[in-house]
Amino acid sequence: MSTAATAPLPAAPFPSYRSLDDATLAERIDVVRRRMGERLVILGHHYQQDGVIAHADYQGDSYQLSKSAAERAGCEAIAFCGVHFMAETADILANRPEQVVRRGGRRVTVVLPDMAAGCSMADMAAIEQVEDAWADLGTVIDTSSVTPVTYINSAASLKAFCGRHGGIVCTSSNARAVLEWAFARSKRVLFFPDQHLGRNTARKMGVSLAEMCVWNPHDPRLGGNDAAHLEASRVILWQGHCSVHAMFKPEHVDAMRAHLPGVKVLVHPECSMEVVDKADLVGSTSYILRQVEQAPAGTTWAIGTELHLVKRLEKNHPEQTIKFLSPVVCMCATMYRIDLAHLCWSLEHLERGKPVNVIRVDDETAQWALTALERMLAVS
Repeated sequence: MSTAATAPLPAAPFPSYRSLDDATLAERIDVVRRRMGERLVILGHHYQQDGVIAHADYQGDSYQLSKSAAERAGCEAIAFCGVHFMAETADILANRPEQVVRRGGRRVTVVLPDMAAGCSMADMAAIEQVEDAWADLGTVIDTSSVTPVTYINSAASLKAFCGRHGGIVCTSSNARAVLEWAFARSKRVLFFPDQHLGRNTARKMGVSLAEMCVWNPHDPRLGGNDAAHLEASRVILWQGHCSVHAMFKPEHVDAMRAHLPGVKVLVHPECSMEVVDKADLVGSTSYILRQVEQAPAGTTWAIGTELHLVKRLEKNHPEQTIKFLSPVVCMCATMYRIDLAHLCWSLEHLERGKPVNVIRVDDETAQWALTALERMLAVS
């Protein structure tokens, strides 16, 4: 057993942690895990590197991970190997007021190993932009006829916005159920930050493209729309996207079909409408995993989602032929920032009672964000 974890800790992972090889880092991470036991929960998002995933207590998508950690008895600290908005959700769910009271006032500490691990999609909808858009919409239509819906891949402030304005959160798994809930209560939906998930889901529900518009937050003229189009729209889509899934193109699907007879094309709904229309199957990350796991041996897949996940599926299912849909690398670069050096650094500080990169959502934001999340739970 390594004793290196008992040495004085540097203030940052560079250069001392960066100089360590992966085997040493992995050993030191395991030492902390053994010593902290049930008090520590490490969460690993599907898009993480294999070396990081190997240390995760739970592997999954963002909401599933946060929910699992929040429900784990004895948990005192969460290290979220994901991105910023995911750690925020973990903090909100793990530190619900009734749970904090039950623990005698003790909060669960949530840390993000690298604070630079963000999400470009989430960053495309800043709270100030959404508030400005809401005010601008109010000059043309009655905003009481609009339900704001935010994808879980968004900042806590946007979830709180939805909570305050009668809105709701969705995941890629329950987006249709959430939109049905919204339409039962209002004439229109403002969907952010990912336009593709909103468009693909609404189309499956029978909403035509003529009944949708895209709001460009950088265009001061009603988001680039005229009043008539906004009034005719049932779905107002925020001009945002996932940089990973936007890399997949319709021609990639055509090329796969030409070179792999019998291939099944399986893509995430964050892909563009043109890619989704050409695919055989479309669904969330959990759906993609389930389809591959349940498929008979000999099935051939071309999968359009993050590279690390596809490569892990290929490794875990040698009985099937699994190909990455794009000819170019499409990995989540911000997720990739979480590595063994950052994980080791954050865990050793956590064990010493000097946590770094703590994610703490302020109480008011957490309250309203939780309201929107609880609406989603009621729908699901």
